Amino acid sequence: MIFSLVVFGALSLVTPLLTRLLGRRVFLVLAVLPAAVFAVLLSWLPGVLAGQSVSETVEWIPTLDIALSFRADALALLLALIVTGVGALVLAYCAWYFDDDEPSLGRFAALLLAFAGVMLGLVTADDVFVLFTFWELTSVLSYLLIGHYTGRKESRGAALQALTVTTFGGLAMLVGLVVLAVAGGTTSLSELIANPVTGVAGEWGIALVLVGAISKSALVPFHFWLPAAMAAPTPVSAYLHAAAMVKAGVYLVARLAPGYAVLEAWHPIVIGLGTFTMLVGGWRALRQYDLKLLLAYGTVSQLGFLVLVTGFGTHDAALAGVALLLAHALFKAALFLVVGIIDHAAGTRDWRRLSGLGRRMPVLATVAMVAAASMAGLPPLIGFAAKEGVFASLLEATYASEPSGLAGWAWLALIGAIAGSILTVAYSVRFVWGAFWTRPSIAPTELHRPAAMAVASPLLLAAASLGFAFAIGWLEPLFAGYADELSGPHELHLALWHGFEPALFISLGVYALGALLVWGRARVARMQAALPPMLDSGRGYLRVVSFVDRVAAAVTTAIQHRGLPGYLAVIVLVFIGGLGFSAIVNTTWPDSVRLWDYPAQPFLALVMAVAAIAAATVRQRMTAVLLVSVTGYGLVLLFGMSGAPDLALTQGLVETIVIVVFVLVLRRLPKQIAQRHPSVHKLARGIIGLVAGAVMGVIGLVALGARIEPTIAGGLPALALEAHGKNIVNVMLVDIRAWDTLGEISVLVAVATGVASLIFVSGRTGGAPRLERRPQGRDRFRPVPEKASSIRAARPSLAEVEHETDAASEAAETRQTWLLAGPTLSPRRRSILIEVLVRLLFHPAIVVSVYLLFVGHNAPGGGFAGGLLAGLALVARYLAGGRYELGEAAPIDAGHLLGGGLLLAAGTAASSLLFGLAVFESSWFEADVPVLGTLSIGTSTLFDIGVYLVVVGLVLDILRSLGAEVDRQEEEAEESEDVDPGDLGRSGDRIDSPSQGEGVRT
Repeated sequence: MIFSLVVFGALSLVTPLLTRLLGRRVFLVLAVLPAAVFAVLLSWLPGVLAGQSVSETVEWIPTLDIALSFRADALALLLALIVTGVGALVLAYCAWYFDDDEPSLGRFAALLLAFAGVMLGLVTADDVFVLFTFWELTSVLSYLLIGHYTGRKESRGAALQALTVTTFGGLAMLVGLVVLAVAGGTTSLSELIANPVTGVAGEWGIALVLVGAISKSALVPFHFWLPAAMAAPTPVSAYLHAAAMVKAGVYLVARLAPGYAVLEAWHPIVIGLGTFTMLVGGWRALRQYDLKLLLAYGTVSQLGFLVLVTGFGTHDAALAGVALLLAHALFKAALFLVVGIIDHAAGTRDWRRLSGLGRRMPVLATVAMVAAASMAGLPPLIGFAAKEGVFASLLEATYASEPSGLAGWAWLALIGAIAGSILTVAYSVRFVWGAFWTRPSIAPTELHRPAAMAVASPLLLAAASLGFAFAIGWLEPLFAGYADELSGPHELHLALWHGFEPALFISLGVYALGALLVWGRARVARMQAALPPMLDSGRGYLRVVSFVDRVAAAVTTAIQHRGLPGYLAVIVLVFIGGLGFSAIVNTTWPDSVRLWDYPAQPFLALVMAVAAIAAATVRQRMTAVLLVSVTGYGLVLLFGMSGAPDLALTQGLVETIVIVVFVLVLRRLPKQIAQRHPSVHKLARGIIGLVAGAVMGVIGLVALGARIEPTIAGGLPALALEAHGKNIVNVMLVDIRAWDTLGEISVLVAVATGVASLIFVSGRTGGAPRLERRPQGRDRFRPVPEKASSIRAARPSLAEVEHETDAASEAAETRQTWLLAGPTLSPRRRSILIEVLVRLLFHPAIVVSVYLLFVGHNAPGGGFAGGLLAGLALVARYLAGGRYELGEAAPIDAGHLLGGGLLLAAGTAASSLLFGLAVFESSWFEADVPVLGTLSIGTSTLFDIGVYLVVVGLVLDILRSLGAEVDRQEEEAEESEDVDPGDLGRSGDRIDSPSQGEGVRT
């Protein structure tokens, strides 16, 4: 099982690359994987039917008793077969549905395949926290899939709505799982069901878990996100909202029912909300004209039905419930795929504009009729067999459960199921009639004939609905493998014909009343229009979101109304109040205080203090930056003289990068501090600063006396040697505390993304602008034209343009050079000295950065320090040649470096699992190599390489944001303000035209 999940993840990662090679045919390749897993799962069927579940466990976090534990019993196997079987058909359908020029096709294919793998992990996970991890991954992936059309507001809004609702439910579910795990003493899901938690902990725990289940399965009052999610592409609706994601909540209810259906909190939530949801969804479906929305509200209704039946808590209801679960996955996925074909063929899903599709698309119409008949519960289809079983089991429970007090819930469930089924018959007929009927008042719809492959997937699903009905006796042992876990009568057997029993007459009554609703559809529509909406959770959600936005805006205004100084004052005052109070009530103080460790220490502290005070009083921004850097470099000396070379090296590189970032930002600010708005409350700010410093000093003093246990430092050298390293600091970062480092580099990626989003306000391209290579001629190297506009900074004259072009061309033709973009800078910004230094130092800096990367495990260095040094080398290239030189130095998207580095670092966690180790447990490969000696490479080395790439990507992204993009914006501003188009027209030569201006500087 774990191997299958790893393959799903690995193939998802390479899918974007495969899409570039195969186009939309990549979906056919991807469909092979779930189809192969489906075949493997079928091979497990005999063992599972014999009562032998397939399980696999790998330790993950032993101290918390959390393991990567997976178990395939009857229920999990059924859901896994649905996930992989329907997933394979939907992926194959995508090969027809999308065009090769579909935006972000590779990303969509990767996400859809990853979702199939995540859903497979969810239904087979046997650890509650592993299950929750997959649970939240489905929310994230569904958010990305629903919002596939990023340019559409409704897609983005629907995706965010689905993420918000399901994440809210997921958080409640997490609390419930923690309560159950703590009270039950285990995180094993199967053990928590075999030995259920009772009492207050059990009631509250299961109630919170059910909140997560009903939010994921779109039950009232969380049902509104599912119809809104129809903004997603049709394959997403067919898979996530018919056979996969929404089934997660139903699965969890069914999974927990054997152990927790007897609790008092169970039936009001499961039966009450399930019945109400079935009626609300069916009633709303009768008002829809969009075929996809009709199916969406029908899905809401059917999900309520499924939760009602699978959570009822008796053997016979469970048997019928899992049969209905399979039937629903088949007919609803088929119907959604049919709607996708209609939409492509007719260009609309509004059945008021459709006419005559049944005559011109007979195969598709037949498929839709079969699937809709199964949804309505008509014979001889699996939907009929399942619904007959539901009626029989609920009717039986109304009599058999009288002593246990379940009869009242049984009557409610039976009445709700009958009423909901009547509505199901009505909207099933509405779907078929609206999509395929010929209406004389509507002109025949123009059609684009779909490919035969497009109909194959829904055809197979509809055929399964028919074939499984006749094979229901063979499927019943699989359903019974789960149902046998529940108590109650074992009298129900699934079949197409039970004789003239009460359930049959109930079904006949349902058909008759459903037909009556169809016959009186006009009167029903008028009644629906006249009735006010009794429950509109969608509007309630918008009101809540709006209220949160208003409160957040009010709080932000109250805190930040004085700008950045006021905002910082609030933060520092909270710091002073919180930690200051803690320091006052503290009783742990050191026995003695040592003022310094060596004579230079107080001198360095004095210099840093003077620099800090001076930085707060000077009026020149650049002077303030340099003074602040004095404190940073003073810290470098303190680290170095205290025997911490790693910290000194890293601090020095960080301080240098920070200076560069400050300088880049200061270009957009006035030279003088408070030039337009003089500072106010200087005395108050000074007092706040002094008190904050004093509190921090006291806290440091208290921390020195707070130790109550012996230090662990003595054991670190042995741990480092065990991890094949002598540098304790680097071993701590990439091995012992790899989880912390992974979180830190994730923050770096978020920082880079945030900075870029602030600067690239209207969109961004993959990288910095580059020089265009030409085969020959004087313009052999020239800036590639940018799409935004024609830009130039210093507006040189025509003579200067021609002179610099000649110089650049001559240099390029007479010698080999790699610093090509220098001539693109105006003379006032170009420095030959910097160019010479960069020519001399760039390559050695890159070599040394790689050296620091690989020696960091045994000597000062590491991925972070090496990445910073490589970033400084890129800074030098940018300073020497501007943004075009930056594009030449690093012709790769910074996002690829950030994502690749984070992926490589996180991937070492999964690689440990391949060796049967715990997550982030290192593996090593050692070999004796001639000349080089013994080489030792481990997963921690790969992790450090990932850190290196993230840091280089961060620096590159900041340079392109605060450097290259700011340059471009300044040049655009100067051009728009200073250039007179008439002046350019008089000479007949535009400076910034492709023939001239681009040869030097655009």
